Amino acid sequence: MLVNFISNNVISYRGCMTQLYFFSFFSIAECYVLTSMAYDRYVAICNPLLYNSTMSPRMCSNLMLGSYLMAFSGAMAHTGCMLRLTFCDANTINHYFCDILPVMQLSCSSTYVNELEVFIVVGINVFVPCLTIFISYGFILYSIFHISSTEGRSKAFSTCSSHIIAVSLFFGSGAFMYLKPSSAESMDEGKISSVFYTNTVPLLNPLIYSLRNSDVKLALRKILSRRKF
Repeated sequence: MLVNFISNNVISYRGCMTQLYFFSFFSIAECYVLTSMAYDRYVAICNPLLYNSTMSPRMCSNLMLGSYLMAFSGAMAHTGCMLRLTFCDANTINHYFCDILPVMQLSCSSTYVNELEVFIVVGINVFVPCLTIFISYGFILYSIFHISSTEGRSKAFSTCSSHIIAVSLFFGSGAFMYLKPSSAESMDEGKISSVFYTNTVPLLNPLIYSLRNSDVKLALRKILSRRKF
């Protein structure tokens, strides 16, 4: 991987389309997994006594299956529209991987249909999860403000804080990259924003999933408190 970073990267047309498909698939899946996490927090805070029955293994499986079905359909739409384009002499992608808009810029045929498809598919996969997350957190905030104890409110806010940060970074950078017309100038900005949803958000996953666990936090405190001799 380090060699690839410092050498001239060459990828075949099939390899590029494959990379584009899986990038789209996992990005869209991440949108709906974050949405499922928001629903999980809504149930945990608003209906704690019904949590075990509501978030049953079957319900969790259905949420994950739905996330991957949406990811499959969205990735197929992106890749299928990209395959219809004709590419001529230009073959240098102005990006560090085969993203949709940089590859689209290399086409010598009309990209109007592709840009419309990107706007619709990305719009749906951003708007629907964001709306669901906002509604979930609306109910969560309503429940938090009705908690009498300060400790209870603090614990509830702490449970949601890391997830809110991850959602803001992921959806904010994704919308900034895709929900605007493509141009050569915007590609440089897109490279920066894509770093957030391809690197920063995955780096936050340990904070979201692991450091919320009391056993993991206790073990981390023990490691940090050890003296080095």
